[in-house]
Amino acid sequence: MLASITSALVFCFYIGVILCIGVIAFRRTNDSSDYFLGGRKLSPGVAAISAGASDMSGWTLLGLPGFAYIAGLEALWIATGLVLGVAASWIFVAKKLRLASEKLGNAITIPMFLHARFECQKPWLKIISSLSILVFFLFYVGSGLIAGGKLFNEVFGVDYELAVYTSVVLILIYTIFGGFLAVSWTDVFQAILMLIALICVPIMTVYTIGGTDIFYERVSNKNINLFNMFTDVNGASLTFFAIVSYLGWGLGYFGQPHVLSRFMAIKSSESVPMASKYGVIWALCCYTLAILIGLSGISFFTEELMDGEKVFIMLTDLLFHPVVAGLFLAAILAAIMSTIDSQLLVCSASLAEDLYPLIKKEISSHQKLAAGRMTVVFIAVIATLIALEPDNKILDVVSYAWAGLGASLGPVVLFSLYYKKMTEISAILSIFFGGSLVLVWDLFSGGIFSLYSLVPGFILSSLSIILLSNMFPKKHNSQS
Repeated sequence: MLASITSALVFCFYIGVILCIGVIAFRRTNDSSDYFLGGRKLSPGVAAISAGASDMSGWTLLGLPGFAYIAGLEALWIATGLVLGVAASWIFVAKKLRLASEKLGNAITIPMFLHARFECQKPWLKIISSLSILVFFLFYVGSGLIAGGKLFNEVFGVDYELAVYTSVVLILIYTIFGGFLAVSWTDVFQAILMLIALICVPIMTVYTIGGTDIFYERVSNKNINLFNMFTDVNGASLTFFAIVSYLGWGLGYFGQPHVLSRFMAIKSSESVPMASKYGVIWALCCYTLAILIGLSGISFFTEELMDGEKVFIMLTDLLFHPVVAGLFLAAILAAIMSTIDSQLLVCSASLAEDLYPLIKKEISSHQKLAAGRMTVVFIAVIATLIALEPDNKILDVVSYAWAGLGASLGPVVLFSLYYKKMTEISAILSIFFGGSLVLVWDLFSGGIFSLYSLVPGFILSSLSIILLSNMFPKKHNSQS
């Protein structure tokens, strides 16, 4: 266990840098538009890398390597689906959403954009889309805090509950003060640290055990099926439902508000093609390297780990000097923080920009800013209560939240940009149908219920948009 003064100092240095970024961003945050969307001034590189880092979280360094440690190259199906999802979201959503969100009243949240897109007279669409974000993000944020708790517990031997509290306090400090700029800038800094760690751990593992031949031999000797992405660890061919479920992860990108907010905040629509290249390359590198870390654990450890999701932590602890190890373990904290801060900010924006004005009609931009900062704390407290149960697998909790957001908001966002016949009532009900299906799907098992809930949820939500838009057409055209 890397519970040394050296590692503690490295962690403190890292945290100090993050807090400095938050202070700088605080001085540039003047109103709610700056706080929630950075004034739409993100460069292509910052937007792309920030979008990638904000969605990866600790599950990229803990959950995905843990799955690869157990399942081998079967994990490539998830990575493939995610990379395709990243590419599709940049190609089909980013540019249109950037233009439309600014055109329609300078909308700075997804619920606000949808409300303006359908010229809603009542706030029901804004309410149901905001509630969907809040409900599923509570689990998403909770999963990140679980990862933070595991990290501090393993590295420093800190009590799990105290570790969760420490993680959320650090994140709150710079999220509250710096807002979107702090989140985006720290995401870039943290993303670089994450990538360095993802590259170095597999390389150091191969070097330590004696080369790629020994790496392959050790994994093969344990189970040759680990190198076959078309079979499970027992050698049975993957089912159609299994492959579709893994690939279906990519559908989630259309409905992740913390990713979509980067599309809305990019400096101009002309910057999107360059940003999309950065985003896809970033995703391809990170997901591939995360799987390599899982395989590295198989080759390095002679005895099976009790918790496969700690494979990155254990390898880093054993392979590197305490200074380097402390820095790489800070990369896990970086991954966790880069997602939680973005999600807290989106939840905050939904409450302050979408729901609060429904209660108090006359509200200034500065009052929204204050309300946003207060709601960040409120959401963090609720998510912390969820995170105090450490036994859940990070990837399982993330998959639930990812499916809920992807199925409820994904089709609505996508169709709103392309389907001119789409109506307000179809948007409201599709969010309800998609989210509800995810909530109940996992209550059943076997047969078709072995399919990842995001896939049927996305399909049901999409079909409901088409059917309801034709059954209940609007009397006059919505804005397109």
